[in-house]
Amino acid sequence: MSDNNHDISTLNGLIATTIDSADGYTEAAKDSEGGRFVALFTSRATERRAIASRLQQEVVRLGGKAEDDGTMLAGAHRMFLNLKAMMTKHDDKAIVNEVEAGEDHIKAKFEDALGDMELTPAVRSVIEGCYTSVKAGHDEMRDIKHAMQN
Repeated sequence: MSDNNHDISTLNGLIATTIDSADGYTEAAKDSEGGRFVALFTSRATERRAIASRLQQEVVRLGGKAEDDGTMLAGAHRMFLNLKAMMTKHDDKAIVNEVEAGEDHIKAKFEDALGDMELTPAVRSVIEGCYTSVKAGHDEMRDIKHAMQN
């Protein structure tokens, strides 16, 4: 298994970030004003959970223990956002801004992994497949954010 440690570690990092993303979308769906973005956020949460599952399957295939939780930092961030939402009016524009910031984060994590020359070709291929979805989600939220600023 030691030959796979780097791949497993990289995948588990991506799994935690992807779970954070799914949880963020779930929270955003709950907070969306008037339900305007509920379907979109719920769909993205489901999609991110599918990506996390795909990455977890790869970790298991490599003989590792797959991450099954998000990062502690993201949990603290969500608690802060929930507190902030209770104290201020949390409108869709603010929610979209937070979601888009999260999208920047997950996109960067996947791009860092894809730039890692120590990954095996098989793992790189799995990450590339997942990145396609991550990038599409990022680009969609970026476009929504920019449209709301006009």
